[in-house]
Amino acid sequence: MLRGALVEENLDPILIQVTIPLPIAMIHAAFLEPARLRGWLCDDASVEPRVGGAYRLTWTGDPAFASPGTITQLTPEVDLGFRWYAPPAFAALLNEPEPRTSVYVRLQESPEGIDVTLEQSGWGAGEAWEEARSWHFHFWDERLTKLKAYLIHEAYG
Repeated sequence: MLRGALVEENLDPILIQVTIPLPIAMIHAAFLEPARLRGWLCDDASVEPRVGGAYRLTWTGDPAFASPGTITQLTPEVDLGFRWYAPPAFAALLNEPEPRTSVYVRLQESPEGIDVTLEQSGWGAGEAWEEARSWHFHFWDERLTKLKAYLIHEAYG
């Protein structure tokens, strides 16, 4: 390596947390049951709740896209990991030849309820990766806020 050459480091994972004052089983189900996923995350879903099972999410809005992922980790009422396919604007960067980022969700009891921590990792380096990471950060931040509101409404009306 040349002395003084700049080496870009991969970007840090996205890490977002929300606390939901509801039973852990209800929150975990919101990540695995298609009807509940449609309530806060996507327009359609197909889930095979087992490691290696399908975790397919579809959006019909803007941008419209499908994420035909796979569950990589699953512990009832504890965590969920899945491969993540990005929307069309980032498909060439993030999806080819296979998904380059993955999502991991961990549920943990806290004094205020259940801490839901989402981590999306696998980011590269450079301006295009920064743009993709920023879009995904805002996407997940919005969706986890929507998850909390959806579940509270589901529980209390």
